[in-house]
Amino acid sequence: MPLSRTAEHTEDDRALRLVWGHGALTVELAQPAHGPLAVTRVSPAPCPEDAAAPDDAGPHDEEDSSTDDGWGQDAVPLVELIAAGYGRARASMRLVRTAVGARLRLVGHERDTDERGHHRLHLDLRDRVSGLAVRVALTSAEGVSALTCVTTVTNEGDDVAVLQAVTSWASRVQPTSGGTGAAAGDLELLHGRSDWVGEGRWRREPLRAAGLADLTLSAHGGEGRQALVERSQGTWSTGGPQPLGALTAGDGTTWVWEVASSAGWRWEVGDDAAGTYLALSGPTDDDHAWVELLAPGASWTSVPATLAVGADPDAAVAALTRHRRAVRRPHPDDTALPVVFNDYMNTLMGDPTTEKLLPLVDAAAEAGAEVFCIDAGWYDDTGDWWDTVGAWEPSTVRFPGGLREVTDHIAARGMAVGLWLEPEVVGVRSPLAATLPPEAFWQRHGRVLTEHGRHHLDLAHPAARAHLDAVVDRLVADFGVGFFKLDYNVNPGAGTDRDGLSPGAGMLRHHRAHLDWLRGVLDRHPTLVLENCGSGGMRADQALLQVLQLQSTSDQQDPPRYAPVAAAAPLSVLPEQAANWAYPQPGMGAEEVAATLVTGLLGRIYVSGHLPRMDDAQRALVAEAIAAHRALRGDLVTAVPVWPLGLPGWDEEWTALGLQGSGSTLLSVWHRGPAGGSARLRLPALRGRDLEVSPVFPAGLRAWSWSWDAAAGELGVTGAADGYTARCVRLTPA
Repeated sequence: MPLSRTAEHTEDDRALRLVWGHGALTVELAQPAHGPLAVTRVSPAPCPEDAAAPDDAGPHDEEDSSTDDGWGQDAVPLVELIAAGYGRARASMRLVRTAVGARLRLVGHERDTDERGHHRLHLDLRDRVSGLAVRVALTSAEGVSALTCVTTVTNEGDDVAVLQAVTSWASRVQPTSGGTGAAAGDLELLHGRSDWVGEGRWRREPLRAAGLADLTLSAHGGEGRQALVERSQGTWSTGGPQPLGALTAGDGTTWVWEVASSAGWRWEVGDDAAGTYLALSGPTDDDHAWVELLAPGASWTSVPATLAVGADPDAAVAALTRHRRAVRRPHPDDTALPVVFNDYMNTLMGDPTTEKLLPLVDAAAEAGAEVFCIDAGWYDDTGDWWDTVGAWEPSTVRFPGGLREVTDHIAARGMAVGLWLEPEVVGVRSPLAATLPPEAFWQRHGRVLTEHGRHHLDLAHPAARAHLDAVVDRLVADFGVGFFKLDYNVNPGAGTDRDGLSPGAGMLRHHRAHLDWLRGVLDRHPTLVLENCGSGGMRADQALLQVLQLQSTSDQQDPPRYAPVAAAAPLSVLPEQAANWAYPQPGMGAEEVAATLVTGLLGRIYVSGHLPRMDDAQRALVAEAIAAHRALRGDLVTAVPVWPLGLPGWDEEWTALGLQGSGSTLLSVWHRGPAGGSARLRLPALRGRDLEVSPVFPAGLRAWSWSWDAAAGELGVTGAADGYTARCVRLTPA
């Protein structure tokens, strides 16, 4: 496509507007005279036809000298950039109002499509003072009201530039009609927290109540110094605050965003006299000890940030869900969704042996599992393996006839062979700790870092990558492995300063090398399925989920506590990626067996449990649940999530998750309380229609009571038993 250019900006540079998008998205940008380029509108409305045409400097690029319509000096530049010598233009602790951001001017732009046919807009910006050039790339799939934005900075000056923060996206949070930012007092914020075995705890509250106080700035003639900030700490990118958030206006219009990075992220929402703004970034100097030294002629690219918009929260989350599907790496598993049995949770717990595994293999195959994964411990001869891991050689004590005896039996029973790995660590007592060069590990000030008895590999070093490539290729060749569960159980801090990098820059280098290693594994073994696990959901960011096929949602071992984790998971993870443990046990009653199996149904059912010890009725329930999941998994790959009771509370009596498809809605409902409790589930998309409620699972237990109020669009439900119970049903409009 031709590149449309203006003259280099001068003191009399002219105003201009750009409109870009497609049939489900309109993005408007404006640059006032003597001001920076800013986003003035993001809307789920169709883009005007002339604006969506290929760019040739035609009529869809408008020049406008007006500056009195809200996009002048109060605009938030699309790119904010802090560099040593060029800090903030106004003193604060925010990412916005930066000196470079205020000076960046548009000098060219082009539209094209990527290899998948997704729409792209490239914007070229320059700051003549610092010599920094910026290219912004916006990408959006046709028919999806969401986009991903990345920022590339190039040093066109004569001296080294010291970058300290670069936004991937910054803008006002505007009404869909565009213009100035929405008032903070009119917005509601969705934000979340996770912890080990406590993932996906979300809170929706007024933005002011969330911590963005009304400072009556108009009385002070200035701007606030702080913002509402969420940030990661170390490498557990989702192990605390979440990289995803949303703002909803009074009319329902919702912006939902996420930052895709295992190597540091930050989002902030702030306000001033002109309204509310949103800024999204990867690692920064203030938050993650990140500084990038950019030599003359060198370039650096930010981590991706995604923004989805919708007329209401459900529509915005649906757009985000469809966008995730559009940008993830294609893989046969995307639609196959094989059922996995894993021997760990509430079962062998890291103590596999031939004697223990063979009966489990037979029982899993009889229940309908399609993958059998041997979890932690298969490499251990001593029982004290935590700080000896790294070589990944099978134990000869646990498997006196060799690991092949078990893996061959798995294959003979018609299941793919799976193994657990924690590839990025080497135990301090492993021989590899001495044989790999010190430079292959994370370091600080020349010393190899140690965390919980492990060293952390630096995959930017060729020896580390060669070691892991050899491990994976050997295990695939020797044991026919078709599935790896890749775990990550340490958080070694801000990063590595090897080669004189800042720690944050070293961690980002490793993160990108890790992603490249994973892609290389899949390039060599294109049908190999890779599950992401980080002590459950502690490292479940979209950078990894765009490459890997499954995500373990938790290590939660208490079945009732897993219900809110599984119900909330599709906000962060695609339903077809969300590996929810279903671990029925012999000592459970029929209702509890059914409830823990329902937990897995509307994600990737991830089965465990002592199946050989169960009675016939219990095993029949397991087989019924697996058959039900296999029958509905075709719906998972196109459905979008809804929460008829709102996002789940950690201690609520009732929890519900719906997956809306084109013809029906799948609904799982969990009850944690006394018999006879009731709830009303809101399903506005089905309002005014007759509805058929048909059971998915379980079919043979006592039926719950369902009643449909078409006028209100509410489904009434009454539980039928005490304790932990659950049902999965299909709702079909008549």
